[in-house]
Amino acid sequence: MSCLDLFGIYSSMENLHHIPKGSAKSDNGGGLALSDMLLENLFDGVYYVDRDRTITYWNKSAERITGFDRSEVLGSSCSHGILRHINDMGTELCDHGCPLKKTLQDGRTREIEVFLHHKDGHRVPVAVRAAPVFDDQGGVVGAVEVFNDISRRKNVLKELQQLRQEVYLDELTQIGNRKFANLTLDARMVEQKEHKVNFGVVFCDIDHFKRVNDTYGHDIGDRVLSMVARSLEGSLREMDVACRWGGEEFLLIIPNTDLEGLGTIAERARMFVERSWFDLEEQRINVTISMGGAVLGAGETMDFLIRRADENMYASKQGGRNRVTLS
Repeated sequence: MSCLDLFGIYSSMENLHHIPKGSAKSDNGGGLALSDMLLENLFDGVYYVDRDRTITYWNKSAERITGFDRSEVLGSSCSHGILRHINDMGTELCDHGCPLKKTLQDGRTREIEVFLHHKDGHRVPVAVRAAPVFDDQGGVVGAVEVFNDISRRKNVLKELQQLRQEVYLDELTQIGNRKFANLTLDARMVEQKEHKVNFGVVFCDIDHFKRVNDTYGHDIGDRVLSMVARSLEGSLREMDVACRWGGEEFLLIIPNTDLEGLGTIAERARMFVERSWFDLEEQRINVTISMGGAVLGAGETMDFLIRRADENMYASKQGGRNRVTLS
């Protein structure tokens, strides 16, 4: 049985937005309805909104996937800075394109892949299914969203953690470090030589990072580094690799691409970082990155490729920052 089937049973048994707490008890006297316990133990995130898009239910997996505790979201509108779904072009969907909003309007079920905003600031790719909840007269009284993390991050981390003893993992950001980047670059060079599979690299540098450290301290600076790392990684294809090159610099290694494809991937990564943030008391902390990319040329060495990408990154800095320069 799918989680939406389960939620359909739940909503048909009890009108969700009118359920008094504790009104449905389990047979074992534990104080929770069986449907409550099932929803709480689903691996998928589940939340319910009423006609005004006010969140009235938020399960444990929703907490795990988003980082937001239910006490932080219950009673809030889903569009008020909590999840802020965007599509792969960076367009915010809360006002235009929100699957829950459309489902509330026409009572139809929808499926979509989006990127939600995690409490730590980074973007999380999720598969979303929105379904209506009806009253006894067939009117739409709310909607439920079921979502699951489709990030490749878990598999990448598992592989990297197996290499921890060989010092290939950056402890702070939990992505590959410079040694891992060089190992990957060597493999790509061999692949290009033997199988003619081309690749490109993108240098990324956080704009005004020193100002972040000077203003908020190094602990906040570390949070920014982790946020940027996760956003970069979340923006990439399964075959791509994001590594921390050093300090506030990151390197993206993009196989099987040309310059146009590299530009598309780099622009998406730039946008993901620009649209990531976390809140510090009353202030929103967000940064941008300057990026420089290059695709391996005929007879070119790895060092020369890296140098070209680095020069393009500095050209982005000089051009106003928060942009991509390619050659």
